[in-house]
Order: sequence, then structure tokens, then C-alpha cells
Amino acid sequence: MVEHVTICRSPADALQNCTGRRRTQPMKIVKLEPLIVNVSSRANWFFVRIETDEKVMGVGEASLNGWEPLQIGYTQMLAQELVGKRVDKVGSLVRVHPHSPGGRVAHSVLSAIEQALTDIRAKSAGLPVHALLGGALRRSVRGYANINRRTRDRSPEGFAKSAKDAVAIGFDAVKLAPFDGVYWQDAGDVEAKKRLNLGLDRIYAVRDAVGRDIDLMVDCHWRFDEAGAIQLLRELQAARLFWLECPVSENPSFHAAQVRIRQLAAEYGTRIAGAERQVGLAGFKPVIDHKLYDVVMPDIKYAGGFAEMQRIGNLSAAAGIAFSPHNPSGPVAHMASIHACAVTENFLILEYPLAESSLFTDVVGGIEPALLNGCFHVPETPGIGVTLDDDVIGAHPYRQLAANATLDPRLG
Repeated sequence: MVEHVTICRSPADALQNCTGRRRTQPMKIVKLEPLIVNVSSRANWFFVRIETDEKVMGVGEASLNGWEPLQIGYTQMLAQELVGKRVDKVGSLVRVHPHSPGGRVAHSVLSAIEQALTDIRAKSAGLPVHALLGGALRRSVRGYANINRRTRDRSPEGFAKSAKDAVAIGFDAVKLAPFDGVYWQDAGDVEAKKRLNLGLDRIYAVRDAVGRDIDLMVDCHWRFDEAGAIQLLRELQAARLFWLECPVSENPSFHAAQVRIRQLAAEYGTRIAGAERQVGLAGFKPVIDHKLYDVVMPDIKYAGGFAEMQRIGNLSAAAGIAFSPHNPSGPVAHMASIHACAVTENFLILEYPLAESSLFTDVVGGIEPALLNGCFHVPETPGIGVTLDDDVIGAHPYRQLAANATLDPRLG
């Protein structure tokens, strides 16, 4: 669907008169729908689309593998509340709260709705989202390739090949999650030790494959306790990591350990990154106040959409902590994250899920920001910059994932 908009003088005009004719009433929501695309045996992408009475459509992403049936139910509940409401009057209804009994299911749907509403406001103003948010501070954002999901061959050689592929297409930073099946409570088990050593072999295979000049990140997915994380840092000194991500649980009982791990990592010249599961400014405040990380990684799909991403960015900037969004999912979240990075003072680098599926571009009509010198161009088209292709969505319907397709529920 091609949407025609009239460029307005300012975002303040957007909801009044920017759809090609003079409005006498503000826009209202007439439809809110969940849309799911099956990507593989390991992933679905979950989108939310909102339509207004002026036929302006906005999209957001809420991908949360394995929880789609609950997300559908919550989206339908919210539709009953939001349909018929004015676009400019529903902001308070889609704010996320860390204490919400709905947890990440609720946070993801609310975050997607906030993205979609911001998309509508920006399209109505004839502005890219970053302009609506105050204006881009940069014309491109540096990206790194997350090679984990596209690496079906989990041998060290398989990871090395994926990393070289990423560098060949222009990335100068790569991330892997090498510790399949590792969990700290199993540390005394012989097989667990083999899995840990295999993870180390994968990391060094990637470092050898890409050379010294490529930045290398390692995602631990909270698999270690303090002693294990400290030993890991020692074993990885020669790998010269750009950062070590989520080494231990983010439960408050681990906060003191996180501080000690960060201090040791600094001695080794390595950053510690994390907090992808935190929600809203309230969820990030203790993480930032206690300086648990060198880099915070809010995810626009869960943290509350654009508004909360800006609040988190401002708070982390004031504390001297870098901002690097978690972004391993679909194309709507990717484009939305680029806008959020463009307006954030302390932005460091943005995650990109490398070559998980050709649907990444197909489902949004072939649109993808160009990569040049390891950076993504900040889009200038109105809104987030993508619309969903209903034919592609229909051809790849939701599929329930196997229980082992998602992370061990003990992690985090």
C-alpha cells in the first residue's frame, strides 16, 4: 500500500491537517491488528498495525518468540480499549510499567503500539520519526552483525565462516552467542565443561577468522555466576573483546557481582553490556544509578517504544554510560531502532541480525537501509520508513515453535 501525505510545517500540525485536506476533527484509531510472520523453526516476527479514520497506517514490532498466542490475546484486549480513541489522546494508555503483571508479553505489545502511533504521527506530519523526536544527531549509525541465528553449523569453523561473511559485506564488528547449553549450576558436570570449552573455541575461531581490526562481542545470555564470569574474562583476554554481554543474571541479588565483574573487565580493557530485558525508565534507573554496565541495551520492542528509548538514552548519557539497542529481530524493529539511535547523544553501535531470513526485506517490500563503511543510513522517508506486505505475511503464517527453540527458562 502506498500512502500519500502532505508535508506539514511542524509536528504540532500533524494530527490536524496533514492528510491532504483540512481536518475538522483529530484522527481516530479505527483498527488495531496483530500480524505474525513465521521466519524459521526458531523464530516468528510479531507486528502490530494501526489504521486511522484518515487511512494512515502505522506499524510496530513486538517479536517475542514462543509467546505469540498470549500476545494476540493482549493485543485484542487493547484493541477494545483503543479503537475509537483519538491518536493524540492514548499515550498514557500504552505506557509500560516494570511492575505490570503482564510482564514482557504486555510490555512487547504496548511497545509495538507506541511505535505504530509514533509512525502515524510522523507520517501525518510528512516527517521521518527522528525529526518528530527532535532531529537526527547523525546521518548514519554504526552497526554490528549478530551472526548467531544464521549460523546453522555450530562448529568453530561454522562460526568463523559466518563472521567472515559479515566482514565481506561491510561490517567491522561482529557478535556471537557461543555458549549453547551452558548454565552455571551445571558447572561440575563433565559435559557442561565440554560445552564451555566449545564456546571458547568458537570465539577464538571467529577472532582468528576476522583478524585484529574487527570489533568482537560475545553474548553470554546470563549463563554464568560471578566466579564463572571472572574466569571467562581471564580466558578471553587474548580475544580482545569489544564487550562481554549479559554474563550473569540481572536479578537484584546479582547487582553487587555485576559491579565487581565490570571493574575487573575494565582492567582487561573490555566493556560489559546488558539490560536488554529491562523496561522503561523505571526499569533502567537502578541499572544506570548503580553503574552495572558500561553499555545499556534497551530493546524498542520491550522497553516502551520511542518515548522510553529517549528517556533511557538521556539518563544513561548523564551517567556516562553508552547506549546500544538490543535488536536481533525483524525489519520494523530494525528501522525503528535506527531512528532511536539517530537522536540519542550517547549512541555507540546498533545490533543487526545478519541473514536470518530473506523475509527480512520481503515482508517490508524490499526496503532495507543501505550499509556503508559499517554504518546504516538514517532514513528520510515519512514515518518509520516501512510498510508491511500482506501477501508475504499471508504466505508465511504463524507457526508454533518447539519448546527448545527459545532460551532455557532458567536464564536471565
